[in-house]
Amino acid sequence: MLWILTWVDLGRGIWEWYNGTAVLYVDLVTPLIVGVTMAIAAFFIYYDRLKGVRTSGLLTIYWILFLLTWALVFRTKVEQIQNGGLTTGEVMRIVTFFISYACVIAHFLMSFFVDLPPAYEPQKLNTSPQESASFISHMFFEWFSKMIMLGYKNPLVDNDLWDLIPDDKSGRISRRFNKTWSAEKAKYKNENEEVDDDTARFENTDVDVLIEQPGRKKGKPSLFKAMVRVFGPYYFLGSLLKVVSDLLTFVSPQLLSALILFTSNNAPVWQGYMLAVLLFVTAILQSIVLQQYFHVCFTVGMRMRSAVVGAVYRKAMVLSNSARKESTVGEVVNLMSVDAQRFMDLMTYLNTVWSGPFQIILAMYFLWQYLGAAVLAGLGVMLLLIPINALIARKTHQLQVRQMKLKDERIKLMNEILNGIKVLKMYAWEMSFKDKVKAIRDKELDVLRTAAYLNAVGSFTWVSAPFLVSLTTFAVYVLSDSSHILTAQKAFVSLSLFNILRFPLVMLPAVIAAIVQASVSMTRLSKFLAGDELDPDAVDHSPTAHGEVVEVDNATFTWGKKDEPILKNINLSVPSGSLVAVVGQVGTGKSSLISALLGDMDKVEGYVSVKGSIAYVAQQAWIQNLTVQDNILFGKPFDPCLYHQTVDACELKEDFDMLPAGDQTEIGERGINLSGGQKQRVSIARAVYQDADVYLFDDPLSAVDAHVGKNIFDNVLGPRGCLKNKTRLLVTHGVSFLPQVDRIVVLVGGRVSEIGHYDELLEKNGAFAEFLRNYANHEDSESTDEEDVPPSSPPPIFEEELEPDVDADETASSDVIARRNRTIQFKRQRTRTSSSDHCKSGKLRRRKTDRDIDIKAQQKKKDDKLITTETAETGNIKLSVALSYMRSVGYLICSTIALAYCLQNAAQVGSSIWLSQWSTDPLNPDGTQNGTATRLGVYGALGMTQALMVLGSSFSMSYGSVVASTLLHSKMLVRIFRAPMSFFDTTPLGRIVNRFSKDIYLIDEVIPRCFTGLLMTGFQCLSTFVVIVYSTPIFAVVVVPLLILYYFVQRFYIRTSRQLKRLESISRSPIYSHFSETIAGVSTIRAYGLQKSFMKQNEIKLDTNQMAYYPNIVSNRWLALRLELVGNLIVLFAAIFAVVEKGKINDGIVGLSISYSLQITMMLNWLVRQASELETNIVAVERVEEYSSVVQEAELVIDGSRPPSHWPAEGSIKFEDYSTRYREGLDLVVKNITIHINGGEKVGIVGRTGAGKSSMTLALFRIIESASGRISIDGLPISNMGLQDLRSKLSIIPQDPVLFSGSLRMNLDPFEEYRDSELWDALEHSHLKDYVTSLSEKLEHEVTEGGENLSVGQRQLVCLARALLRKSKILVLDEATAAVDLETDDLIQATIREQFSDCTTFTIAHRLNTIMDSTRVLVLDAGKVAEFDTPDNLLQAKGIFFSMAKDAGLA
Repeated sequence: MLWILTWVDLGRGIWEWYNGTAVLYVDLVTPLIVGVTMAIAAFFIYYDRLKGVRTSGLLTIYWILFLLTWALVFRTKVEQIQNGGLTTGEVMRIVTFFISYACVIAHFLMSFFVDLPPAYEPQKLNTSPQESASFISHMFFEWFSKMIMLGYKNPLVDNDLWDLIPDDKSGRISRRFNKTWSAEKAKYKNENEEVDDDTARFENTDVDVLIEQPGRKKGKPSLFKAMVRVFGPYYFLGSLLKVVSDLLTFVSPQLLSALILFTSNNAPVWQGYMLAVLLFVTAILQSIVLQQYFHVCFTVGMRMRSAVVGAVYRKAMVLSNSARKESTVGEVVNLMSVDAQRFMDLMTYLNTVWSGPFQIILAMYFLWQYLGAAVLAGLGVMLLLIPINALIARKTHQLQVRQMKLKDERIKLMNEILNGIKVLKMYAWEMSFKDKVKAIRDKELDVLRTAAYLNAVGSFTWVSAPFLVSLTTFAVYVLSDSSHILTAQKAFVSLSLFNILRFPLVMLPAVIAAIVQASVSMTRLSKFLAGDELDPDAVDHSPTAHGEVVEVDNATFTWGKKDEPILKNINLSVPSGSLVAVVGQVGTGKSSLISALLGDMDKVEGYVSVKGSIAYVAQQAWIQNLTVQDNILFGKPFDPCLYHQTVDACELKEDFDMLPAGDQTEIGERGINLSGGQKQRVSIARAVYQDADVYLFDDPLSAVDAHVGKNIFDNVLGPRGCLKNKTRLLVTHGVSFLPQVDRIVVLVGGRVSEIGHYDELLEKNGAFAEFLRNYANHEDSESTDEEDVPPSSPPPIFEEELEPDVDADETASSDVIARRNRTIQFKRQRTRTSSSDHCKSGKLRRRKTDRDIDIKAQQKKKDDKLITTETAETGNIKLSVALSYMRSVGYLICSTIALAYCLQNAAQVGSSIWLSQWSTDPLNPDGTQNGTATRLGVYGALGMTQALMVLGSSFSMSYGSVVASTLLHSKMLVRIFRAPMSFFDTTPLGRIVNRFSKDIYLIDEVIPRCFTGLLMTGFQCLSTFVVIVYSTPIFAVVVVPLLILYYFVQRFYIRTSRQLKRLESISRSPIYSHFSETIAGVSTIRAYGLQKSFMKQNEIKLDTNQMAYYPNIVSNRWLALRLELVGNLIVLFAAIFAVVEKGKINDGIVGLSISYSLQITMMLNWLVRQASELETNIVAVERVEEYSSVVQEAELVIDGSRPPSHWPAEGSIKFEDYSTRYREGLDLVVKNITIHINGGEKVGIVGRTGAGKSSMTLALFRIIESASGRISIDGLPISNMGLQDLRSKLSIIPQDPVLFSGSLRMNLDPFEEYRDSELWDALEHSHLKDYVTSLSEKLEHEVTEGGENLSVGQRQLVCLARALLRKSKILVLDEATAAVDLETDDLIQATIREQFSDCTTFTIAHRLNTIMDSTRVLVLDAGKVAEFDTPDNLLQAKGIFFSMAKDAGLA
């Protein structure tokens, strides 16, 4: 329509010109230009619809500009009509113009709406309105008002959050970043390889090639370049917006200058109103542009965090062992939290690096127009301040590096402590380790205190720098020439420009400091992401690989490139479908061989191939914080037949009956609510269910009872087990299984000593044959007896499939599909059995009962959820939280700070009024002023008072904030260390670590800054209103309505923002919990090929967190725009009232009023931002307070009820009708036990997994408290004494050996209580002396986090050495020798008999031979005493113990 009308106008003009009528050129050119632009607009409308673009910013701006420019034409046309005398052509042009203008208005109004989505676009649930918002809605963030209203009416919950737009989803961002980073690494890798090739070309020996040539520097991949390539283009858009915003900033002072001139001359009133409106419009435009700029910056920061977290997670999955030693879990968590946060914070103000100098140059240019060369004096002051700021920045950098190292060290130690908290409590070491954490924290606080004082100096420069610049400039200007008069125009326009200068002057050093901090983080992150990775080609998985299913040819392996080889010249060939056992003493490399086959070790030389998919069972079972069923399925679709057969084969049926919700019971972190045997059997079931080609078992049967282990071997691993047609490698210490395996591999000192069948090894009559005879003498008869009546073979679980199940595959993840396809490719042809019929009949029989059980389990699951969900507080932040923080700071300090800010603002207001009066001083006849020196001196004194008050308040706040940080952290630390084990059972470690990392960071650094900002902006806003009302009293009329509007806007915002911050805090913890869980089981994840699946889970958790974070940053922009609208209205009214009061007030008062009103926009925005940021971040205090009030264990020491120093003298123990449970509301695990154990007795405790064996030891240490009855030691009830007195007198060698990163000496004697001779004596008796002597560092040998560089058996021996050092009267061995070979087990047992001969000993063991020489044996069944007598008597009674002994070949 518009296009047609323009061509009608053009046609009319041409026709008139053709007929000789006088036609203006504009009447010909304008329709032509408008017609072309309309055609282009029509093209873009059609093009956008073709591409599915539902709203166009370009077209919206086009219609707005059209509307504004044609408004002038509209006025002209109206005047033409009023003047009359129109020709026919003019009438026609006026008609077409009005029709066209109506169409332009219609188009503009339609730009507020968006087109319907394309029909082919699928509808999504919970889609963000941002995707369907119009351009104008985007500009004003109006699309977000829906969530603001929702949050105002009701506290927001997870379901209220919108999905992220595709560009913000972590999956897409991570893929782009990883692709770019991989290309960057590949480029430098190729360059480095070329360097190596060039070097090699000129050298004669291979050794010389390895020596880096002097002067030749290898390049390193630049993480910065990769980030620029990924995020630079979008960030550049923000930079363009920043340019526009900076230019608009300087328009206001020019309009202020014009307004001051207007009040002092006889210009018409309409000019004043026009200037007032222009001030308002300019401010509105600047607000829109600035908020869009901030939105771009925050969005880039958020995306950068997604990229960093995703990249760190991916890297952790493939990190080599040598690189892993350099980065602990705590350090990596800091990379994901603190360092990623630094990048986010920097993005907001990074543009200040160029924008600051740009603003300074513009400001100096305009100041020169008013004050001339005097501006150079101000410039000189700025130049003098640069070295001071540089010094602060350099010092900040040094402190930042120190603080990050200490923070990493503290979080690393906390992570290790929380992982081994049960053992620490049993050793009574928790308070001592608390002191270790406190010592690191004290150092961290020293650095924090120094940094805080440095920030106080920075605050001083923040206030004094602009003032010193203005004071120096004014002084030079008025003193350099007596004719230089400081008029209102010069004074207040200059002040406005100086206020503009304040931001770049202050932010430049702050941004430089932030860049320094980010560079530290960038270096740390680059080092981690560029770390060595496991070689994906170390193990050949191709179907065409030569040799057998598992083939190792002359291979040598090491745990690190610089370490000594652990496995040397390994040659191994495992035929398809065979069962191969790997045996050897502790530390000979059995587990390392499995790791080598998984590709987890560095291959120095040789060839390794494993054909087909792999299932892996680790020596220490890795269990996820999921239900039992989900742990077994491990990402595979649920197959009822396969699942039930797997459960039966792994002896889990009875365990399901015992668990609260059956297989739907949630397992706690690290399998905390399962026994060691249950965890291992779930791990075995997971492997069996995967239907893999190759099975690698790293001594899984050592953690289960002997008869259960025998059943699992028979039903799963053995020649008649469900895996009988699979290729299996079994690391074992169980001699009884060896006759049934196809081949035995003997490892000695990291080398293959012998390979052969059981009989072949016996015939060789070597040392191993002797070893076999010693330990297998009871098994021949047993095996013969069993062979007389062969047991019924369990039905095979896995059947040959010619085609994959397409339907099932569609629901599986890509990882599962890949593994299943690979499995099908390598499956061997097997004869189908009747198991399918068995499965069908089984399914028919179980259909009803299983359905009933599942319904009951689902109902019970809701009530029996183990891990408590972290909930968000709702409503206002409790006053008690703020008061708690203020109390921690100190009420006196808080009062001092408030008073100092009050005085500072009073001085600021005074200086402004003083300047206003100065600018209106009367002139002498010669054009000079009197009292200039006095005016200047008072002005300077008031300015210095401001600076000194800020310095005092900043130092007070710095001191108080460190005091608060100290108290809050210390209180939480003590309460966490004194929390009962039930708290750790139900609380994910990631959640606790998050309190000590992110929340403490907020308390240390963010909350003090928020408090300072709130006080500063609050007093500044108050002083601004005072000045404006003082200048123009009529302004008081609009103050109340504006403040009411302001109040409602910020209340709407704060309710939503506060809840979004809480939801973001809560959704952050699962990211770190999932990461810690992944790191713990990374070998298992890699073995099953589920890396992509776990990365996807990480992306989902990250997106869930960003779904709460992104609305939070948008809410800030939504608020800022509306608050700036309120502030701009204040500017408008101040300007209008200045126009209205023209002639009644002088130009000095006008300048004072307008210059202050120009500041109110930013101040109001910052006031609410600081109030909201404080309210949302003070959630950290709320969360720390929550953990500072957790339920506590009994007292460590009870005065008046302390046992004698020589207690226990005998070691007699008495259980009297004793019962206990793990937590309130759970079933009893030990029921009505009444036994008496004499001092010095050796008691063996046996029973099926879950019978209550470990629970009895936990009860003895009061890890779990009595439900009824009592325990007495030497006649003293243990419930009456303190936990420290009790636990320090007992010794335990725990089931799960816990070691900490640090020296071997520290792990043996963390508090340096013993001499070196005593340590070596303990090592000798624990059979570790030879190993430690062989280490280059001896006792100072560095143990990695969790003791990963020691075998599980060696870790257990370190725990034995600890017990030997303590020399307690009561010793508990909780399956202490399960992870060592039988020969070492015998040596350990001999040590215990010798060194603890006069001690009372509890031995929980799966190897019954270790307790056959016990004084008595306690047999537990379902938490009750089933049998309790001497081993001989129990064997004669032929009860439970007899059947267990028979299974073990001992009866």
